[in-house]
Amino acid sequence: MAFDPNKDKVLKKWKCPETGLVVTINQYDQGEAKVQIGPRILKKQDGSDRAPTKAGRLTIEDILWLYDMMDEIKDELTDLQRPA
Repeated sequence: MAFDPNKDKVLKKWKCPETGLVVTINQYDQGEAKVQIGPRILKKQDGSDRAPTKAGRLTIEDILWLYDMMDEIKDELTDLQRPA
């Protein structure tokens, strides 16, 4: 079975304003919802978004932001895992 991008959904998205790190909850077709860390979306000098890049190694700012967001991310993922 080949990957079908139309079946890949982003259910929830967070972005760190300081570092551009993006965390999403994704689901493929009817599969389990899962957390993805990255990409990183940085800003150009004119304030517009640059093309997404790999998250790469996380800075202390990234870690502190993730730590602060973890309960919200966990709660959202837990709610998505519960049977309807």
